[in-house]
Amino acid sequence: MADEETSRPEPDAIALKDKDPNKASLNPNIFFQETKKELSQVSWPSRQQLISESIAVIAMVALSATVVYFLDQLFAWAQAQVFPS
Repeated sequence: MADEETSRPEPDAIALKDKDPNKASLNPNIFFQETKKELSQVSWPSRQQLISESIAVIAMVALSATVVYFLDQLFAWAQAQVFPS
């Protein structure tokens, strides 16, 4: 008899099992309410942090593009040496 009591699920587990998780996500009102709630918990960067990190990203993209350009020029030169036209 004690085994039967320990094998019973908790009442909260039963309530969660009965709910379909896809039903709530299909309701646009619930979706927008939850989205608004999540966005209110976001730690937004300061203006100075946003500017400095944007500059860092732009600089890294420019540096990467420059490296790729010079590697392309190197391989084009090597190809011209190996396969003269």
